[in-house]
Amino acid sequence: FISIGFVNIVVAANAGGAFSPFGDITTLMVWQKGIVSFEQFFSLFVPSLVNFVIPAGIMHFAIRNEKPEAVEDKIAIKDGGIIITVLFLLTIATAVSFHNYLHLPPAMGMMTGLGYLMVASYFVKRRNISAEPTSQRFDVFRKIANAEWDTLLFFFGVILSVGGLGFIGYLALVSEAMYVQLGATYANVLVGILSAIVDNIPVMFAVLTMTPEMDLGQWLLVTLTAGVGGSLLSIGSAAGVALMGQSRGYYTFVSHLKWIWAIAIGYGASIVTHIWLNSSLFDGIPI
Repeated sequence: FISIGFVNIVVAANAGGAFSPFGDITTLMVWQKGIVSFEQFFSLFVPSLVNFVIPAGIMHFAIRNEKPEAVEDKIAIKDGGIIITVLFLLTIATAVSFHNYLHLPPAMGMMTGLGYLMVASYFVKRRNISAEPTSQRFDVFRKIANAEWDTLLFFFGVILSVGGLGFIGYLALVSEAMYVQLGATYANVLVGILSAIVDNIPVMFAVLTMTPEMDLGQWLLVTLTAGVGGSLLSIGSAAGVALMGQSRGYYTFVSHLKWIWAIAIGYGASIVTHIWLNSSLFDGIPI
């Protein structure tokens, strides 16, 4: 039950992030590039839902008809938690407003939101400085200090390497082989499969660096496939990698691999759903 539940969590996390500019790094990259507008991302809601529902429907037959033990732990919201939640929503509104009305990069809005967070956290920390034990205090400064900077540096290095390949011309050759010889639709489906093997962030950055000539429907297709394609393998997305590290052996590469066929069915169904449902966004027959 736990292993199947974890597989569903990974599929749901990737599918849920594919239809929102803030849902995943790849969608944020496409939005910042100005290729797809904020509201156009929501055309991917139904295909993303299909991507999750089909594997979940298949996997539920493997779950025993038992009732898991209830968790007795009482969870309390820390002082300042509601304020931070409101500021999170305000940060999203700021990023969208900066991009749509002031024509500033969304990163400016997100960094402004970080400013909201730091200022509010400072006053919350001062108010609770003696009210709670140190280990239980709300302290966003400690959270930021303990962020996975090595992971961020890894992605910085990967993106720098991809940019170098684009500068010396190798990505132009790859673009010619994929998008001219194979066709945009087959190339974008292949991008999703590559995302499961490598990682969706460098793959999407490579596509954006290539900048192939595609209509809106195809750009939404590659956004969808890069986002949900990482669900095919546990190492294909940040959600899967993080869950393997936190699940203490309940969720592994092999346990995820057992259900790759069901996830692949959902992957294919989501592509077909997008091509059928959003056919008006394609300039011609998507082949």
